[in-house]
Amino acid sequence: MAITRRQKEVLDFIRNFVERCGYSPSFEEIAHGLDLSSLATVHKHISNLEKKGLLQRAHNRSRSIDVLPERKKSTMLEIPMMGRIAAGRPVEAMEAQESLSLNDLVDNKPVFALEVRGESMCDDHIMHGDYVLVEKAQTARQGEIVVALVDGSETTLKRYYLEGNVVRLQPANNEMDPIYVPAGRVAIQGRVLAIVRKFS
Repeated sequence: MAITRRQKEVLDFIRNFVERCGYSPSFEEIAHGLDLSSLATVHKHISNLEKKGLLQRAHNRSRSIDVLPERKKSTMLEIPMMGRIAAGRPVEAMEAQESLSLNDLVDNKPVFALEVRGESMCDDHIMHGDYVLVEKAQTARQGEIVVALVDGSETTLKRYYLEGNVVRLQPANNEMDPIYVPAGRVAIQGRVLAIVRKFS
């Protein structure tokens, strides 16, 4: 996470102060130590560093600024490969002990990968042989591309529409009809985040 030069100075000051004194500095001590003009400026920097996950504060006690350890970026991300997904009629859900290695795209979300089989999502540029990266989720908004589990045993990749007590699983292919299933028989397993396509 990128920070400004002044934010780094504030972070370094707090870290050095804690190492030297064994407790965190007050806003006044930070302002004095860095020659900042006002406590509001200190508060702004502290709030920004907190939003970026570099500091943590307990708002009900004084001297409560804790510097959080830096998260190390993994050079390679292993995403579990959970099997294959139908982009036509639903097929039996299966798990496989494989993985798909990526460096990016996920941003700490709980994600798994599926290999697409079929052409029912081709108008959304999801083709047979593509991989979809799916964020684990049990809910979806209207029109989102989801992994839907039907009757507890069959999965399919479709756009999700709740229409009263019925779910419409809509293909993105004009030659294919939507699948209508009573809402109680459909469980959302995730929302598609990204598509990975390998070209030979």
